[in-house]
Amino acid sequence: MSKKLAAKASLIQLPPLRTPPPSPAPEGVVEPQQLGQPASVSAAAPTSSVPQAPDARPKTAPGSMAVFMASQSAAVKEAEELKLKLRAFDGAVPMKALDPRRIRASRWANRHANGLSDKAFEELKADIASSGTNVQPVCVRALALGSDTSADYELVFGHRRHRACLELGIPVQAIIAEIDDKGLFEAMERENRARKNLSAWEQGMMYRRALDNGLYASQRKLAEAVGVDLSLISKSLALARLPDAVVEAFPSPLDVQFRWAQPLSEVLQRDPEGLVARAKALKASKVALNAKQVLDALLGQGDKALNRSTPGSERRLGKAGQGAVLAADATGRITLRFDPGVLTPEREAALIEWLNGQLSGS
Repeated sequence: MSKKLAAKASLIQLPPLRTPPPSPAPEGVVEPQQLGQPASVSAAAPTSSVPQAPDARPKTAPGSMAVFMASQSAAVKEAEELKLKLRAFDGAVPMKALDPRRIRASRWANRHANGLSDKAFEELKADIASSGTNVQPVCVRALALGSDTSADYELVFGHRRHRACLELGIPVQAIIAEIDDKGLFEAMERENRARKNLSAWEQGMMYRRALDNGLYASQRKLAEAVGVDLSLISKSLALARLPDAVVEAFPSPLDVQFRWAQPLSEVLQRDPEGLVARAKALKASKVALNAKQVLDALLGQGDKALNRSTPGSERRLGKAGQGAVLAADATGRITLRFDPGVLTPEREAALIEWLNGQLSGS
């Protein structure tokens, strides 16, 4: 056994141990190794006559093995010390300050422009400005080299914080994650629900993009992936699939509510052309209505929408009981209501003749 150990040890190649050359002794001083020489030898004697330090390398296989084991022991000890230091960072998430101009929005982005200019956003922006940075980091993923010359990263979540840092002109603190499209979508959806909830329309648009791009095979698969009720997915998608003209009739898409999905969908199925026509007339009328009034008008409940309180919605012609009322609803429809007994057969015939003459030239 000892012979095998010795044979293996002899194969170990160690660099020679270099000893520093002895410093020259001051003139007239005899070096220690010269003590055995004749007294006539001085410091000026040739260096070749001075004995050299013995070679410090081990001459035996066990000695070589001992040196090798000692060096290995030191390396192992150093590695253990590094492990102990790194253990203190277990569970920590590394962050990096990035130039917000080099980060692009995700194609799954779900925030409408109106959501990045409201009071809540201004408060968030002021808070980041006072802190000098976004305390809560955004999450990004690195883009493939050459895929986008204007950006290096794509946002996973944190679009409002990124926009705030971009407008303030300060670096944005970010976590860089390795994540695929599905992981990005689900992380974004969960993060939004944990913070400022998306509006019904924003939620629907996010789900619509995921399904239209084949990220999920069905509404049920989508609901299971994000952990929400299937009925919520259905309502959100119903709002997201409304014609653009209908959405644009509201003061803001963010005003549309989940509970309006069913009545609007029913009207869209029953009378799509009428719904779109009413929506376009509402937008063209420039009448200031709130979201609920717009909904009532789109559903064909114009009188309820106006609630007889909109300035200029009605105008009386002639004295009460002897004239008529000219009324306009939110869709732009004009109605002329005569008081009882005012429109005699002769007047009716004359009115119809006049209207035919007016409308035939239109």
